[in-house]
Amino acid sequence: MPTLSVQLYSVRDQLAADQPATLARLAEIGFRYVEPFGLGSPAKSQAERLASTRKLRADLDAAGLAVSATHAALPSVAELAEECAELGAGTAFIPHPRQIPGFGEDTFTDAAALDAFADALGQAAADAPDGLRLGYHNHWFEWAELPGGPAYDRLWQRTHPQVLAELDVYWAIAAGADPTQILRSLGSRAVAVHLKDGPATRDAPQTPLGTGAVDVPAILEPAAEIPWHVAEIDTTDHDPHALLATNASLLHSRGSTFT
Repeated sequence: MPTLSVQLYSVRDQLAADQPATLARLAEIGFRYVEPFGLGSPAKSQAERLASTRKLRADLDAAGLAVSATHAALPSVAELAEECAELGAGTAFIPHPRQIPGFGEDTFTDAAALDAFADALGQAAADAPDGLRLGYHNHWFEWAELPGGPAYDRLWQRTHPQVLAELDVYWAIAAGADPTQILRSLGSRAVAVHLKDGPATRDAPQTPLGTGAVDVPAILEPAAEIPWHVAEIDTTDHDPHALLATNASLLHSRGSTFT
């Protein structure tokens, strides 16, 4: 049975204003797991990152929250592993190619660059110490058409089998892809899905599950065996906590569990 988590990027402004209160509010909604972001950030030194990670861990403990996985940049495998150990995260998803030095969004428009990225990601996963798994989280640009098919397919054909997938269903739909087919193709590599709804266009505000382009029942069928269902909001006109509560309630009613 999938377990619910929440991507903390959904409440980034609230976290910046009052991290302990924001985490306590998520716990009140019913969440018991969260997915942090920002580990490995090149904008901070490792000492600064470790300090903020320890503070987050303390605030999570106070709220009774654990970590399902995290989003992270990859300054080095050793540095990221140290931060993840402090946080208690056993899985780190790279959420954008620019989070690995030397790559950017245009990586997925060039076959050679994509192959190099896939190799770098795969090598990092192979080099990760016991207790840390690495994966990739998509946006919409990964479905650029390359010779032989979509760049997203080429990534998974090329990279190391240890690399895991977190499928953002909403952005896959925005790219014109079929998330049910993607999940079946990824098989056991898919260990988490991001679930949100809206018109599935790049800058449009997101809305409650079941009110937009995401066919929730169709998605949840192939996602039923995936360990983590992660609620997320990129941008919305709704109160973020209220929207997360609505989405979590719907997912819980369809078989996802908070614990």
